[in-house]
Amino acid sequence: MKLNARKILPSDKNAIKAAESVLFEMRDRLSIPEEKFYNIVIAVSEAVNNAITHGNKGDASKKIELEVEAEGSELKIAVTDEGKGFDPDALEDPRLPENLLKANGRGVFLMKELSDKAEFKNSEKGCSAILRFKL
Repeated sequence: MKLNARKILPSDKNAIKAAESVLFEMRDRLSIPEEKFYNIVIAVSEAVNNAITHGNKGDASKKIELEVEAEGSELKIAVTDEGKGFDPDALEDPRLPENLLKANGRGVFLMKELSDKAEFKNSEKGCSAILRFKL
């Protein structure tokens, strides 16, 4: 089965709920198992939150693009902000003792752990978190 969805989200916390509603619709159409589905929800929520907070810096005039593609046994979800991007290899490991009590710094780690593949691409358009899940 092939499905595509694209949604432009506001750069505020309501975007997380809007992204989740798209995911719930896809879950029903793709019969995604519950455990896998909640990993997807957490990873995408982290991507949207990072897009709002770090990419768009909370600027309400900026938008976030959510693209969901399902083809065969793969689900690909891209979350793109309008920010300058970042180097994911430069992030500190949140599992190190000195980082355990920090209030943030776990989003990219969670995206990598909960997806089958996570990529981060910077472009003139913004930064994209591309998450892939095997169904």
